[in-house]
Amino acid sequence: MIMRLTLLLLAFLVASPAYGQYWDYYENARFGYGIDVPPDYVGNGESDNGDGQMFYNLEAEQGLTVWGGQMAGSLQAEATLVAETLAGQGWTITESASTPQWSMLAAMRDHRVLVQRSILLCDGASYAAFRAEFNIRDQNAMSGVLQGVSRSFAPIGC
Repeated sequence: MIMRLTLLLLAFLVASPAYGQYWDYYENARFGYGIDVPPDYVGNGESDNGDGQMFYNLEAEQGLTVWGGQMAGSLQAEATLVAETLAGQGWTITESASTPQWSMLAAMRDHRVLVQRSILLCDGASYAAFRAEFNIRDQNAMSGVLQGVSRSFAPIGC
């Protein structure tokens, strides 16, 4: 019996690091969207106004910010404004696409890469967005992370 308990405890301790490889999930009640959060990203707590949260992987110098907001116009107009704002801050827009339901852009500045994706939410008047920022050396490694985050990013309750 003691041997079985010892083996069970040992198996648990050996398997424990694997649990850290599972993605978490963040759901925003105020705006009604959800998104998967990659392994090793730690949340900073929901913002005071409840629109989203920031997640960090400090060791890798990577950040993921998610938020919701009200649109002043269309999602495409919001995407244009984001691109203009980033360009004004010294970012070089390397990729940009938008439709009435979603938009995305990628930008570079110095050794940093920024990827932002926005989606139209259920009410048609608000949006949710995520922005990932990381070092250019991690671009290949971040490809799978961005695919997973993008795939899971969706409105809830439509």
